Formats: sequence, C-alpha cells, structure tokens
Amino acid sequence: MNIIISVLVALVIGWVGDLLVKGSMPGGIIGSIIAGFAGAWLGHGLFGTWGPDIQGFAIIPAIIGAAIVVFVVQLIMKKTGGSRKAHNH
Repeated sequence: MNIIISVLVALVIGWVGDLLVKGSMPGGIIGSIIAGFAGAWLGHGLFGTWGPDIQGFAIIPAIIGAAIVVFVVQLIMKKTGGSRKAHNH
C-alpha cells in the first residue's frame, strides 16, 4: 500500500511542478510520476528536507525540483526535436 501512496504523491508533485512551467511534461501521467520522483530527489539534494512531509516527500523542495526537471526535459526535447524526429523517418 505504501508504494501506491508514494506513486500518487509523486504524481501530484510532478503535476504541480508541471503547472509551474510553461508547456508540459511529455509522457502524460507516467511523465508526471517520473518528474515527481526525480523532482523529489533533486529538490532534496538542492534544498534539503524542510516544509511539510508526506510519505517521505518533503513537498516544497520536491515541487521545486519537479519544476526544474520539467523545464530541463522540455529544453532537451526542443534541442533534439522531441518525438517529431522519430516520426519523420
């Protein structure tokens, strides 16, 4: 049951992080979950573990980290042409 709650919290963190950045995280729900987990890891590393904590996620640093992850992924997708490149072949 804990893993389900962790995935749901990561989804919300990724979704909120996505809302803070112009554009959107590729991959839909799965992309948001990945952004949430990666954002929690990045946010913890950069900002520590302050603020409210849910299921082991320090929410504020995790959301900031998720927004950074979404921003970086969007930059990479723009530089590489994103999924359009794969469809042109």
